[in-house]
Amino acid sequence: MVLSGTWQARTGNIPVFPKDGLKKASGAHLSFQTSDVQGWDTGLIAFLWDLKRVAHDAGISLDMQTLPGPMRQLLELLPEAPDEPVHHKKVRQPFLETIGTHTIAAVTEVGVVSELGALTVKGAVQTVLGRSRMRLIDLLTNTADAGPYALLIVGVVNFLIGAILAFVGAVELQKFAAGIYVASLVGIAMVREMAAVMTAIIMAGRTGGAYAARISTMQGNEEIDALNVFGIPTSTYLILPTVLSLIITMPFLYLYGCLIGMLGGFVVAISMLDITPAGYFHQTVTAFGIGQFIFGFTKSLVFGAFIGLTSCRIGLKAGRSAADVGIAATRAVVVGIVGVIAIDAIFAVIADVLGI
Repeated sequence: MVLSGTWQARTGNIPVFPKDGLKKASGAHLSFQTSDVQGWDTGLIAFLWDLKRVAHDAGISLDMQTLPGPMRQLLELLPEAPDEPVHHKKVRQPFLETIGTHTIAAVTEVGVVSELGALTVKGAVQTVLGRSRMRLIDLLTNTADAGPYALLIVGVVNFLIGAILAFVGAVELQKFAAGIYVASLVGIAMVREMAAVMTAIIMAGRTGGAYAARISTMQGNEEIDALNVFGIPTSTYLILPTVLSLIITMPFLYLYGCLIGMLGGFVVAISMLDITPAGYFHQTVTAFGIGQFIFGFTKSLVFGAFIGLTSCRIGLKAGRSAADVGIAATRAVVVGIVGVIAIDAIFAVIADVLGI
């Protein structure tokens, strides 16, 4: 085989050796003449490899000694035939075994989060006693981020929720000449359910995702490993200020959401119904007692602790790549929102049992 000219991949002129190119070849050996080759790179090696595989299938041996040393050395590194792809047979797990696996994983995760919560409580007690390694600046920074910086979005969402409740209620209650009860509807709905739930959902999307992304980024940068090497507890140094900031700010955001939601209902009721501001205020005050506030206040505390713990846990178990940061943030938001709704359903059952 005579090779001549320029064999460089960037020219795009490297030919493809046909699979049946050696069917009519005579003799058991194939040698090369490369004295007229002016320039070459891996494009020539790719051509020779195709030739090598075709020769192997045709039962023809190549005289590699007739090739220049660099060509021969590169070509000898390549196999005569590519490895056959390995097809792994997918073993289908039995249905009951699949359920058991997921159940054990879920229970294990609940146990890990519970242990994380216990360590956080222990760190909080040590903080009160002055023996904690938590930095006050971290707590203040997280509290500012989870509280004052979230007032705008919490206020806008709860105002619109209150306005929507008042609008829907006004349309229906007007049919029965009971428009004044719009104030009761908005007040009870905001205090008992909507303010706590909507605020928690906002915080799960805004703050929970940010916490998970921050901790997963630290995981990728090996900052968590550095803390462990120095003997600094992750639960005290990172998780405690995060969870405490949400536990501190969620009740205040809940009360703020109640007020703004009632304001939204007030604006809609005054503009749509023949209700005086004094009448709306009186009906709102007499619609519920302090027990409803305590119930919503308790829910907001539980929501804050849940969002903080789950977000930190998801961040800690995230991978170390850049893509894992986004995955952790997305997972924290989804788990936070679904968890808040599930916990609210549990509270609804408890309230029904207790007659609240």
